[in-house]
Amino acid sequence: MTQVVAGDTADDPLYQPAVDRVLQIIDGIALLFVGDSKMSALAIRAHIHFLNQHYLCPLAQTGETAKEMEKWIEAANDGTHPLQPIYIENAKGERKLLAEGYGFERTLQAEMAVAQPDGAAGETQSIQWTERVWVVRSESYRKAQLEALENRLQRATERLLALTPSPGRGKRQIQEEADLINAASALLKAYEVEDLLAYTFERQEKRQTKYVGRGRGNPNRPKQEIVTVRYQITAVTRQAETIAACQKTLGWRTYVSDASVEQLSLEQAVLTYRDEWIIERGFHRLKGVPLSLDPLFVKRDDQVVGLTNLLSIAVRLLTLIEFVVRRKLKQNQEKLTGLIENNPKKGIDNPTTERLLKEFDEITLTIVHLPDQIIRHVTPLSDLQTRILELLGLSATIYTQLAEI
Repeated sequence: MTQVVAGDTADDPLYQPAVDRVLQIIDGIALLFVGDSKMSALAIRAHIHFLNQHYLCPLAQTGETAKEMEKWIEAANDGTHPLQPIYIENAKGERKLLAEGYGFERTLQAEMAVAQPDGAAGETQSIQWTERVWVVRSESYRKAQLEALENRLQRATERLLALTPSPGRGKRQIQEEADLINAASALLKAYEVEDLLAYTFERQEKRQTKYVGRGRGNPNRPKQEIVTVRYQITAVTRQAETIAACQKTLGWRTYVSDASVEQLSLEQAVLTYRDEWIIERGFHRLKGVPLSLDPLFVKRDDQVVGLTNLLSIAVRLLTLIEFVVRRKLKQNQEKLTGLIENNPKKGIDNPTTERLLKEFDEITLTIVHLPDQIIRHVTPLSDLQTRILELLGLSATIYTQLAEI
């Protein structure tokens, strides 16, 4: 299903109509709608549940959820709720920790406006349901946040020290304590490390005696003492305990669903949401290589909609080719070699469509017109090219017959 909307349209109002449209195409109940945190609005979750369907999405870390999240993370870190590990198998067949988390249930209530058969708004109906909440710490997300935190700490430290450079030409000096404190506080806030770094500073004075006015000095000439004040940050230190406590809060996300335990376990929920990136890849393909929607110049709205719909068909084809080949390779427990340019001996069982199509870059159809005949010739297929066609369920004759047309 493809829907083209204006670029300044908010995402939130699009979910309910999209759900309704899907259900017009797919007739069934207990479908699982997987979405991002923008789908976690209570009204959207209530709408899906009211239609006898299910949802899975992360909670947006705003409002009450942000406050509750602190308690949920603390309950995980202090051992109140034992964590269940979730593993995946990497390309080498090794089990790697993907995430760990725990779950609990809560009761939700929402008001639903029930539509009449003619589409008009009807009475408001109160619905109540049980929602399952999973508090999950992702290893990759945690490592990314740890790295980001370390980068912020380093950058903030560098910027703090740079506030008070050594005196010199063109080096602006801070001469008021309040100015230094305000500048340092703004930096710490900008890098979100206000409680994680501390700094010390000192007031430095330089006293210089000079004659008043111009001319040469003499014993009877009046003098004045000029005092130059500057503030110097002497050290920036890390608050180890506070940083350690902060690190324990990193990598956590909360997922919610109204599916039962029998329908969706913690592990299944994490793995299912993890596959949502497959959908995002379609958008990357649409906007980048090989489809490159962005550079195409169109003026009218109908051209924008038409072009997007046309290229979305190409996205479906790219996705289908990739799915069919990967499924067949896994069924055969087979790996394709020769696809990686700098390491042709390495076998992979998850090739992208782009990588597969690249293998056909050099094929050509040559047509020679002679007085009494026309000669056609196609580049012979390599073993790898033939195997790719076989994995797609296609015969090599669909290619070789081009020379016989």
